[in-house]
Amino acid sequence: MPLIPRLRHLIDRFGATGSLLCAVHCAVIPVALAAAPSLGLSVWLGDGIEQALVVFVTLLGLFSLFWGYRRHGALRALGFLIPGLVALWTGVLYDPLHHDPVPHAVVMTLGGLLVGVAHLVNLRLNHGHVHDASCAH
Repeated sequence: MPLIPRLRHLIDRFGATGSLLCAVHCAVIPVALAAAPSLGLSVWLGDGIEQALVVFVTLLGLFSLFWGYRRHGALRALGFLIPGLVALWTGVLYDPLHHDPVPHAVVMTLGGLLVGVAHLVNLRLNHGHVHDASCAH
């Protein structure tokens, strides 16, 4: 496999794995908050880490899906990415939601799952792309 398609493939896999791990992280937060002081995990549960992860997920998702769109020309993955990013950014920036543990965990988990699904859809679209006379590149 040439370098560029392999890199595209790895970026989507990395993005999907990271987003799904983010969703698991968000689902476990309410339990981890209770155990954090005794386990020394409070540094991983801070707002700064969460905001940095959302910025990273946003940049990786937009880059990966833009790159994939140039290859396959389908917008289906954006239908999952955009609502997922909206949920993540709302969970981080909207204070009443951000400081209520259960709704925050639900919104962030849903956002992470949607972004992960967007990467998987993009990966599937890239894998199924056929170079023929209708190919735009």
